[in-house]
Amino acid sequence: MSVTLLIEQLINGLQLGTMLFLMASGLTLVFGVMGLINLAHGSFYMVGAYVTALATASTGSFLLGLAAGVLAAAAAGAIVELLVIRRLYRRQHLDQVLATFALILIFSEGTRWLFGSAPLWLSPPEALSGSVALPGGSRYPVYRLVIIAVGVVVAAGLYLLIAHTRLGMRIRAGESDREMIGALGVNIRRLYTLVFALGAALAGLAGSLVGALQSVQVGMGEPVLILAFVVIVIGGIGSIKGALLGALLVGLVDTLGRVFLPALFGQFMAPSDAAGAGTALAAMLIYILMAVILAFKPKGLFAAHD
Repeated sequence: MSVTLLIEQLINGLQLGTMLFLMASGLTLVFGVMGLINLAHGSFYMVGAYVTALATASTGSFLLGLAAGVLAAAAAGAIVELLVIRRLYRRQHLDQVLATFALILIFSEGTRWLFGSAPLWLSPPEALSGSVALPGGSRYPVYRLVIIAVGVVVAAGLYLLIAHTRLGMRIRAGESDREMIGALGVNIRRLYTLVFALGAALAGLAGSLVGALQSVQVGMGEPVLILAFVVIVIGGIGSIKGALLGALLVGLVDTLGRVFLPALFGQFMAPSDAAGAGTALAAMLIYILMAVILAFKPKGLFAAHD
């Protein structure tokens, strides 16, 4: 195993972890404040990617497309909260799961009806299409490093928002005692709409950024949503700090496992058997990680209400 390959895969793991944090932070924020299980969160990821691809193609500017994608995801989140989610807060979690699963189907089939089943393609902006040298002589795409930087900025912004603003104070209070802040005069309905739109915007940002690394297609948010749920269970439901650490752990474990486990098994197994066994175990690694962490920390690494 070369040092260059290890460094490259570590950065890949950080980039995956950053994208998962953008997804998981919105998901855990919504659950922490509203107590809502939102299976449709991945649909906002898809909305962001689609709108970014279409807006970039029509304007020629990736930045304008990115802004349009984030705003579209936030608007879609606000509309969904007003029309559907608002009726689910006092319902059982099973009702929330069924309703938000129906939203997945509506978003997916609506997108297919509007844009067809063929994937869209989105390229990184020309200014970020280059690469930088890594130790050992290989090169790494600048755009992937920018995604990591965006994740760091968003994490810092969320910390400042939640810890040092009036809105953040209301969000923290809503996590602890929503009836009390309602009695104190806070418009709880408006707060819920803002939080849900913020969570949708974060998912849209993730989809917009990752859309330039892969095809933009119907259903692209569901596989990421599964990983985001693993992240918030590991980190602690309702904890932004837990979402960040959990996302980085999942990103690094998943990336390094998929690359190095087949090679490790190849030291004492036939190449074909090593590839099969290594790939199979690598696919299970994050779930094994989740099980081990929950065995010692049943509420996750940073349970919000401990």
